[in-house]
Amino acid sequence: MSAGTSPGESTVDVDVLIVGAGPVGLYGAYYAGVRDLSVAVVDSLSQVGGQVTAMYPEKEIYDVAAIPVVTGRELVRGLVTQAGQYDPVYLLGQEAQELRRLVGDDGRERIVVRTSAGTEVTCSAVVVTGGIGTFTPRPLPAGEEFLGRGLDYFVPDKQAYVDKDVIVVGGGDSAIDWCLMLEPVAASVTLVHRRAAFRAHAASVEQVRASSVEIVTDAQVTALEGGQDPAQGVEKAVVTVKGEDVSRHLPCQQVVAALGFTANLGPLREWGVELHDNRHLVVDPSMRTNVPGVFAAGDITDYPGKVRLIAVGFGEVATAVNNAAVHLDPDAQLFPGHSTDDPHAVPAA
Repeated sequence: MSAGTSPGESTVDVDVLIVGAGPVGLYGAYYAGVRDLSVAVVDSLSQVGGQVTAMYPEKEIYDVAAIPVVTGRELVRGLVTQAGQYDPVYLLGQEAQELRRLVGDDGRERIVVRTSAGTEVTCSAVVVTGGIGTFTPRPLPAGEEFLGRGLDYFVPDKQAYVDKDVIVVGGGDSAIDWCLMLEPVAASVTLVHRRAAFRAHAASVEQVRASSVEIVTDAQVTALEGGQDPAQGVEKAVVTVKGEDVSRHLPCQQVVAALGFTANLGPLREWGVELHDNRHLVVDPSMRTNVPGVFAAGDITDYPGKVRLIAVGFGEVATAVNNAAVHLDPDAQLFPGHSTDDPHAVPAA
C-alpha cells in the first residue's frame, strides 16, 4: 500500500521522526498530528504496514478495539487515512542509520538521522516503532531457483493462488494462517511440517485439521521440480516423509515457505540504546530509552510485564508521542485532551 512517499528529498526537518511504518508507527504519525507536531516516517520496506503488509495482509485480526474483525490490509488502509489528516512525510525503502546531534541557532540540541538513501532528517525527538527490526525470511533449502515463479515466502495477495494446488511448508502461526486463508480459494492446500507437533496456536491448528487441507507431518520438501525456462514455474514438490522408503511427488503450482525469519536491529545497535536479550529496546513507563530524545513503542520495546500485541502498541506509541511533545516543549501539557474536544474531519479513503 502506497502512502505519499517523498523519496527525492535529501533533507527533511520535522518535530518527530518515527522509525517504522507498521501499524504502531502509523498510529504514532496520527498522534503526532494531534499534538500539532510535524512528523516523518522512515521504513526499510517499500510499502507502509510493516510485517502486516509484508507477511499477512489478508489475515483477519480480532484484537483491535471496537473492530470485531479486520484484515491486515484494511487495518493499514484505515491507519494511513487516519494519519493522512496531518500530512506525514513518508521515507520508504530507506533504513534509518547514523544518529548524531547538533545545536541549532537557538541553542537547542536537535537530532539528525541519516538514512541509507542519504536523506538527512533533522528532528527534536525520535520514536522507534520498528517491530522486530529488519526481518529476513528463512530460505527453503530446496528449490531456491523457483523463487518468484512458484516459490514465495509471503502471501501479499491470495488472488495469485486461486484454483492452484498449493503446498505450505512450516508449523508456525504464519503457515497455519496461510493454510486457512488459501483453502477457500485454492484447488488444494497441503501443509508439510518437519515435526508432528505444531508451534502455532492450538485453536488455529484445529481449524486446519477440520478443513480440507491435507497435513503431512514428520516430512520435508527436499526438492522442487518444474520447467527450466524462466517463464515456467513449479510443477511438483518432492516430499520426504519419515518412515517412508519412497519420496512423494506432489503436484503443485505454488509453494509457500513459512519457515520463520531472522530479525536484525541493524544500525539501531550503534545508537547506544540499552538492549534486553540483545533484540529489544529497554524503555521506562514514559516509553523513553536511555538515549535522550529517543523513545520507542510496540514489539521492539521491553519492560517488566511487556505484552506484545498491536493493541498494546497503539497505547504505547500514544504515550511515547505525548512524552516526546513535552521533551520538545517542557511547558507543554502531557495530557493531550480528548479527541472529541477538537474533532477533525476524516478524509475519504
